[in-house]
Amino acid sequence: MKVYYANHPDDAKKYTTEELRKHFLKEEVFLADAIELAYSHVDRIIFGGAMPVERELKLEAGDELRAEFFLQRRELGIINIGGGGTVVVDGTVYELERRDALYIGMGSRDVVFASKEAANPAKFYLCSCPAHRTYPTKKIGYEDANHKNLGSVKEINKRQLNQYLHPDVLETCQLSMGMTCLEEGSAWNTMPSHTHERRMEVYMYFDMDEDTRVFHMMGQPNETRHIVMKNEQAVISPSWSIHSGVGTKNYTFIWAMCGENQDFDDMDNLSMDDLR
Repeated sequence: MKVYYANHPDDAKKYTTEELRKHFLKEEVFLADAIELAYSHVDRIIFGGAMPVERELKLEAGDELRAEFFLQRRELGIINIGGGGTVVVDGTVYELERRDALYIGMGSRDVVFASKEAANPAKFYLCSCPAHRTYPTKKIGYEDANHKNLGSVKEINKRQLNQYLHPDVLETCQLSMGMTCLEEGSAWNTMPSHTHERRMEVYMYFDMDEDTRVFHMMGQPNETRHIVMKNEQAVISPSWSIHSGVGTKNYTFIWAMCGENQDFDDMDNLSMDDLR
């Protein structure tokens, strides 16, 4: 599990391109027959991927948590972006097809991932944060998510917002999670930009062609930077940073947030004149 330490904005604005990528970007999320995780000191979020191909994969706590089991003091959100698969939680089997999600509450001991077909393996994207109480484990199928249509063709940002782990869908301690899908011909997400000092966020971009790239915008509004990202990579957005992206083609991304509250609209909105 790679550890990412918190970064002060005064330091981050001096980083080179390689330093920005080192401190904020996770370049590999899915590895065959492995659980690949990252631990960020920003609100203690853990994110990454589980990609079972030839064998089942069990979620372990690791030395970073110093816990008896991974979810001893944590909650977990999962969205499958690959082929069909199963997640077994303390003996209960949950089947997740592409774009289905699962919330697992604090205290669940055994979490095991498997694919239905090795030729088309599941890709389980995981996000976890500290929890203070146990909420029930629950599957959220794509059809069960809260869907919102946003943007327009004129603004090249026509997209569908899909809220999975959200107060209108189910209760969690602090983890929010969803997926935004840009339509063909659209390129921008979240512009004009915003920050939210009370929460951090992680983006994971996917559904991209091999030569498609997203220019992910970050930094304080008056000190913006960018990271060039390709398919199935994730990036950390501290609370002081904007988080917008523009692609060379349309794309999809999963967003996950944790922090002081779960109010999706609790944003510090910016105007275009605020950006530098």
